[in-house]
Amino acid sequence: MELRHLKYFLAVAEELNFTKAAEKLFISQPPLSRQIIELEEEIQARLFIRNNKKVELTEAGKYFEKEVRELFQHLERITIKTQKIAENVSGEFRIAYISSIYSSVISELIQHLKAEYPYVNFKLFEVSTTKQISALEQGKIDLGIIRSPIKSPKINSQLWFQDGFSVVYNKGLIQINSEKEIPNLKDETFIFFNKDYAPHYHEVLLELCAFYGFTPKVVHESNNINSIVQLVKNGLGISIVPSNIAKNNKDPEIGFIELKKVNLYTDVSLITSKEDDSEITKSAVEFLLQFKK
Repeated sequence: MELRHLKYFLAVAEELNFTKAAEKLFISQPPLSRQIIELEEEIQARLFIRNNKKVELTEAGKYFEKEVRELFQHLERITIKTQKIAENVSGEFRIAYISSIYSSVISELIQHLKAEYPYVNFKLFEVSTTKQISALEQGKIDLGIIRSPIKSPKINSQLWFQDGFSVVYNKGLIQINSEKEIPNLKDETFIFFNKDYAPHYHEVLLELCAFYGFTPKVVHESNNINSIVQLVKNGLGISIVPSNIAKNNKDPEIGFIELKKVNLYTDVSLITSKEDDSEITKSAVEFLLQFKK
């Protein structure tokens, strides 16, 4: 059975007239009749009642018509989706990000992309900077959001924004009102990012404390910024976090002091493969650049 048999069948079923159906298909009537007979012989069912006055569908023919129409509708959907995949507006798009990026922006990005590319399956991964670079080089992700400089011949890096730092503390346990009181924290317990997980970021935090005249007593470590803030809230210590996290946290139990005197920042960058020129990637980067801090 070939598609042409089904197309010819639908034409006859619609017209209920072989002559009109043949004209519609731009063929002569005898070949059309032969195609219908071949179809009936193959499925071993009579589809039409033919006589000199009219052509009618049999009960089997009526069922077959319904199913074939649904089959063609499904085939059309498959064709459209295949075309969209070929046009690079469908398939799968993988985004990796670091935990110290405010999640609402990521959520807005997905909403924007989903509205623009409804056939795309978007996947999000929370991944460290080092692993993101490796994953992008290997083609395992399509867009990365990282913190710290990058050097890779395979990757395009675009600065998204520069982020400052803020001390985060539990208001019920520590009394601090301004940046000038930061040196008084020298005896406090600190919670930092794990050194192996984010070595560059860890070094920056040590440098910040050195600027205020002390070496932090780091007792707890975590690989996730939200876990660090939660540990602070639970009274297990204080920490230093990116200012964009501080600005977007409204928890009344937690206080933040922005470190304005020290001239230290981290670059938050968008990374893509140099071989990637897809319109989804371009759209994602353009959308995020609207949110430059």
